[in-house]
Amino acid sequence: MQLSERIKTLFNHSIQTKIEALPLLTQPIEAAAELVVTRLLDGGKLLSCGNGGSAGDAQHFSSEMINRFERERPGLPAIALTTDSSTLTSIANDYDYSRIFARQIEALGQPNDLLVAISTSGHSNNILAAIESAHERDMRVVALTGRDGGEVANCLTRNDVELRVPSDSTARIQEVHLLIIHCLCDIVDHQLLGS
Repeated sequence: MQLSERIKTLFNHSIQTKIEALPLLTQPIEAAAELVVTRLLDGGKLLSCGNGGSAGDAQHFSSEMINRFERERPGLPAIALTTDSSTLTSIANDYDYSRIFARQIEALGQPNDLLVAISTSGHSNNILAAIESAHERDMRVVALTGRDGGEVANCLTRNDVELRVPSDSTARIQEVHLLIIHCLCDIVDHQLLGS
């Protein structure tokens, strides 16, 4: 296969995944955005976490909230739990890697806060532990998953929102996760600032 054909195939697979995700994710994205806005208006903050590319997505979401998305507005309280290498390594060393996000939530999480947990497989032990810690603090969760939702789907409550991408490809799932993050940012700005 020519490289140009391979590139076209990758673009088309990404486009097709987004087309298939749209009818499944429209209402859950709306529910997640309303939850984000409600938590912010109630004085809560947003805590986000993920591994690898999903850690980058967690940081991306947090930076869009703290700084701005496409419109000028005051910064919004958000913390990516993936960025403090001293904290991450000390928790992994003293406890276990599966506790790196949960310990931070135990220290920082409050009932009005929201956890944005990102796992393409839905099987990341540290994401599962983070969700458990969030629930122990009466926090709600927005989970971005893929495939069949994995164990993450099983540990969410009826008060949480799952945004599950209908794909088995990690790359395609992450591409839709980024679009979901941008949708959330856009709706937050629209809800807080109007048209």
